[in-house]
Amino acid sequence: MQMGFAEKLRLLPSTFLITTLLLCAGHLASAQSQTKDSSGKTSNVKTALAGGAWREDWTALKLPASDRPHVDTELLSNDSHPGFTRELLQVEWRVNDNIDLWVIKPEGVKNPPVVLYLYSYPSTNNRYQDLDFCKFLTRNGVAAVGFVSTLTGQRYHDRPMQEWFVSDLQEALATTVHDVQMILDYLASRGDLDIHRVGMFGDGSGASVAIMAAATDPRIKVLDLLNPWGDWPDWFAKSTLVPEGERADYLKPDFLKKLEGVDPVKWLPELTSQTARLQYIKAGVPVTPPVAKEKIVSAAPDNVKVTPYQDTKEFFRLVATTGSGFDWIQDRVKTLPSAGEIKTAAHMPDQENRGGLR
Repeated sequence: MQMGFAEKLRLLPSTFLITTLLLCAGHLASAQSQTKDSSGKTSNVKTALAGGAWREDWTALKLPASDRPHVDTELLSNDSHPGFTRELLQVEWRVNDNIDLWVIKPEGVKNPPVVLYLYSYPSTNNRYQDLDFCKFLTRNGVAAVGFVSTLTGQRYHDRPMQEWFVSDLQEALATTVHDVQMILDYLASRGDLDIHRVGMFGDGSGASVAIMAAATDPRIKVLDLLNPWGDWPDWFAKSTLVPEGERADYLKPDFLKKLEGVDPVKWLPELTSQTARLQYIKAGVPVTPPVAKEKIVSAAPDNVKVTPYQDTKEFFRLVATTGSGFDWIQDRVKTLPSAGEIKTAAHMPDQENRGGLR
């Protein structure tokens, strides 16, 4: 019998654990038209928006600037609190896939740097309703932007129960990588955030998306990754997130072939120009099996700071209870050259042209 969505959620206690630990730090899709070719290698979504038709290719992670869809935005709420302002917007570039986008800005900071936060499936956006958490995110003068992946939370609807994040992993990851590029386009259009100082935090599947998004969009200059999923053959063979009744289907060559282009192990070596940290918890989070964690870590280039924790207790002791979980990425986006500094440098006369250095 096919496992229902609620039954799948009962398999996820360790996935929720990391989210719970990170929250402690603050307090201490569709009815789209889908087509697949006979080989199963290509999956496209044809989306009709106000800007015209757009065919989305799940095998191409980078969206050409000249072929990006029209963006519809609607402000749902805007409220101010001591230390920060918070907006909830609904943005859309695919039919029937409205994305709840939270934009939280520190009070009194003009054009602050920004960090995108993407938590692992099946996390929701509920954390951004917590005023203490929003204050914690912005306490260092950095704006926070939160959303969820495709086929997650409010973005999971109008689908048969047997189609879920893991069964449609190529779609879930590729479309979310596209979403990050579209979100950055929207943030740049606002004019109140410094798009030259952008970082992205991700955990679990969110870290996998962050790796691929940064590899395809140079606007992401700082990455903080926690327990990314990846190395799909080993991941599907041993992950506790995969229902046993479905595992054999996911280990078929045709299914794994489609995932080759969305494997973080492939894209992680491309992150040679970013400032990045890869955190991973060795024991206690079995969603990503040890063999997959080892391959992901091995794929990291030399500039990526690898930070292991022996188990969840050590992570809690060193990170969650100290309230410093996001300090690393926030400190680094703050030190990036601002838009004003970049503009000034671009207009500064060259020393050689001024008869100075020879």
